[in-house]
Amino acid sequence: MDNLDRFQSRLGYQFNNLSLLKRALSHRSVGRPNNERLEFLGDSIIGFFVADKLFRRFPSESEGALTKMRASLVRENTLAAIARSLEMQPLLIMGGGELKSGGFNRDSVLSDAFESVVGAVYLDGGISSVEVLLLEIYKNMLESIKPAGLKDSKTTLQEFCQKRDFALPIYEVVEESGAAHDLMFTVTCRIPAFNYEFQGVGKSRKLAEQTAAAQAMLKLSSKAQ
Repeated sequence: MDNLDRFQSRLGYQFNNLSLLKRALSHRSVGRPNNERLEFLGDSIIGFFVADKLFRRFPSESEGALTKMRASLVRENTLAAIARSLEMQPLLIMGGGELKSGGFNRDSVLSDAFESVVGAVYLDGGISSVEVLLLEIYKNMLESIKPAGLKDSKTTLQEFCQKRDFALPIYEVVEESGAAHDLMFTVTCRIPAFNYEFQGVGKSRKLAEQTAAAQAMLKLSSKAQ
């Protein structure tokens, strides 16, 4: 089984037209064709999917509350965490310069790539295939989200651990890269109760920690119920 086969297994969808998947994984740094048009499509599909599920689940909530919940589920670090959970980083097709700068692990690149894959699934299998895919990926997040008092990923993860009497997450900066004016931080988030470790990347330590925490919640919300 090659890398693309393993990815499709993790994704839960097998492509009929594999060239669509390869295009979805192709960053603009490789020239054309690349995933920018698929990203545009996938972004709209994810936004509609999340809006529809929230609209139906919370019939009494205001437009403002629904908008805040949707934003938390489609923001860059949430989509990047999903991409990392699918282990998309080594599959990205990028130009040499972008690879050397660590672009394959950048939140913006990973979130765009996940959106592109969703767009590719839609073109390959139609809206029903996308619905099945996104329902599986977003199931725990949609079940746990609440209209009032939306919290950031670190706070949510801390409360998750406290509720179950787990030791609190441990964050550690493992790398700082890039020029002084454009530093990128790589942070690990370790959950002692599960011996799990998650990685986040961001333009500040705080953003990197939030990304790592979001990835941890994706995993743990289904493991510790």
